[in-house]
Amino acid sequence: MRMDSPKLISLEWKVDDRGYLMQLFNADLNVKRAYVVGNYAKGTIRGFHGHMKEWKYFCVVKGSVKFVLVQHNVSEGVEDPEPLREKIHTYVLSDRKPSILVIPPCYYNGWVSLEEGTLLMGMSDRTLAESIDDDYRIDPFTFGDVWSTKPR
Repeated sequence: MRMDSPKLISLEWKVDDRGYLMQLFNADLNVKRAYVVGNYAKGTIRGFHGHMKEWKYFCVVKGSVKFVLVQHNVSEGVEDPEPLREKIHTYVLSDRKPSILVIPPCYYNGWVSLEEGTLLMGMSDRTLAESIDDDYRIDPFTFGDVWSTKPR
């Protein structure tokens, strides 16, 4: 499953008289590494970082998060973030509607916890060593306050 833009893959709980199960990934995702990340408090921001080669997959195991993705070309830098503002994608992931967010290379990504005790499972098509060599970080407010929940 290769593509050029982010995508949400819906997941489904399987429930019977014994309990419940949700399959997070299968052969369609090339996963070399999996990890769990949790924040102590609602409102904690993780990001922005990006990769030129690495594919990432995220699923909320408990709670909810707001993901912000911005398409980039790291080699060009981010001296003027204004042109990238039109390339911002926002997703809300929740354990109440399970899904996997697929993030292809060339997207800065970050997330903020919307609930206390949120747990996020991350998966990658790269080993940790490969990921570190392909890691680019920028200030989380480079594109303004993209993290707040706005009234509507």
